[in-house]
Amino acid sequence: MSSVRRLRPVWADGTPDPAARPVQQTLDDLGTPLSDVTFVVVDLETTGGTPADCAITEIGAVKVRGGEVIGEFQTLVDPGGPVPPFIQVLTGITTTMLIGAPPIEEVLPSFLEFSRGSVLVAHNAPFDIGFLKAAAARTGHAWPGNKVVDTVRLARRVVTRDEAPNHKLSTLAYLFHATVTPNHRALSDARATVDVLHALLARLAPLGITHLEDLATATDPVPEDVRRKRTLADGLPDGPGVYLFRGPGDEVLYVGTSTTSLRQRVRSYFTSAEKRSRMIEMVRVAQRVDPIPCATPLEARVRELRLIAAHSPRYNRRSRFPERMPWVRLTSEPYPRLSVVREVKDDDGATYIGPFSSASTAQLAVEALHETFPIRQCTRKLPLVAPPGSSACVLVEMGKCGAPCTGHQGPAGYAEVVDRVRHAMVADAAPVVEVHADRIAWLVAQERFEEAATVRDRLGGFLRGAARAQRFAPLASCAELVAARRADDGGWELVLVRFGRLAGTARVDRRTDPRPAIATLQATGEQVEPAVAPATAAHPEETDLILAWLEKPGVRLVAVDVPWACPVRSAEALGDPATAVATLVRPRLAPEAGGLVVHLPPIGTERELGVAEARPVTLELDDARVIPFSIHPPRTA
Repeated sequence: MSSVRRLRPVWADGTPDPAARPVQQTLDDLGTPLSDVTFVVVDLETTGGTPADCAITEIGAVKVRGGEVIGEFQTLVDPGGPVPPFIQVLTGITTTMLIGAPPIEEVLPSFLEFSRGSVLVAHNAPFDIGFLKAAAARTGHAWPGNKVVDTVRLARRVVTRDEAPNHKLSTLAYLFHATVTPNHRALSDARATVDVLHALLARLAPLGITHLEDLATATDPVPEDVRRKRTLADGLPDGPGVYLFRGPGDEVLYVGTSTTSLRQRVRSYFTSAEKRSRMIEMVRVAQRVDPIPCATPLEARVRELRLIAAHSPRYNRRSRFPERMPWVRLTSEPYPRLSVVREVKDDDGATYIGPFSSASTAQLAVEALHETFPIRQCTRKLPLVAPPGSSACVLVEMGKCGAPCTGHQGPAGYAEVVDRVRHAMVADAAPVVEVHADRIAWLVAQERFEEAATVRDRLGGFLRGAARAQRFAPLASCAELVAARRADDGGWELVLVRFGRLAGTARVDRRTDPRPAIATLQATGEQVEPAVAPATAAHPEETDLILAWLEKPGVRLVAVDVPWACPVRSAEALGDPATAVATLVRPRLAPEAGGLVVHLPPIGTERELGVAEARPVTLELDDARVIPFSIHPPRTA
């Protein structure tokens, strides 16, 4: 079977069909009733309190389901040594009693088989389960990972101090009139724990804890009004998709995604797994949850971005305003300059990098280019021929501008500078990195680490924007790209991308030929209008998600209409500032430096140089300067 999905903007609404018929929920939708759960209540006697240096002397377990006992397990265990006297007094188990008892290597496999597929229950479960896990590790048995219920934690939820002074097993057994009195012997204590468990479950039922999934979070410190809304997750699909929390006025409060199970993800909002106070506030307001099932995890992530951009939910913090992401533009006027803009326009001769996460980051990229190339920084539009009497600014005296405003630099000379700037933006970022690497090295030599960190951040801003544009440009020019990836179940995830936008997705099982599904996907996929490269026809984060998916191991290109490639010496190839500086500076270090790597910590921390040992080095800069300085290892706290 195949499921072909076509992503169209109309899907951003996500409103359920009012004509849809109600469907009776199945038991899978509701969870596993506690009456259908097999519990194995276990108790251990040991030679001490820690698994590291103590051993098990007795195991007792009772298997129950639906309130009835269906099996028991009990055996003494040879601990491999004497039983301490105080343990003998407490449990009545003496060293003599354990002579001839089987060792834990023989007992543990039988217990693991007895408890296979069940939920383990113990009073103070970390103690008993900790000993069992330690024994499994010592004997080379894999721990099966059973779910665990601790009756102590359940008792703290429903048994008040007015009823019982503490939550010991003997106290609870007396309170609930258990049929067996605990006596520090494994089977007797396990039988008493069974009665305590059933009494605790009876008290939890009026609180709405009637299924195993509820019991798993019964001890969570979740407000009662939040817990009561867990029914909003009932009936949600058990697969990837997007969910919308809606408020009293049917407004979208929050949009989220799950790449595995919508039902499980939404359930987590009503447990202690959700720590964000903002989300707890949202759950209190929410009236229903609308699911939108998706064929693939990639579709779910993309659809989430589109819904957030369409609805701008007040409880979503990210991806709400893609139009606010700025770009850096090299203009196409007679004497081009750099500027920060909000969109990419079809302007012959203009060059763009970005988009950037903020205007301040875009401005850092502009400063990096100004530091590297003598391109003009004034904002006015200059005529091709400078008017008489024009005067230059101080940047000319500093060597940072050729003064085209006064005619000292003609169109041809300025065009050479512009070509170098454009080449650094779209093809080879090495000149920018080299200039900033030299500056960082000089500042480090002067122990001006704050300024060096500022230069590093400026370089980082440029590299991120240039790398993003160089990654986006090939995809933005591609009218159609089809890719496939083998799914975990042996089937195929199919993706159709047009001009950097997800136009369709499909999934086929391992028994189905994917080629007909690919043809259907191409025929029915969303028709996308081309954008102006390097901007794509999608939200920038959507294009990032698509590129990340395409770059995963095992992804195969099925069809692509234009070559898809990036420049060899692109900003992406150079990586982050630290990697770029180390790559380009290390070859220029004097031999005695041994390949110095300078680590600049974030602003606000103590400035130290991280190197292997203290030694004098000399650093050769591009302008033939040689700076001697000493490097010392960082101090430790």
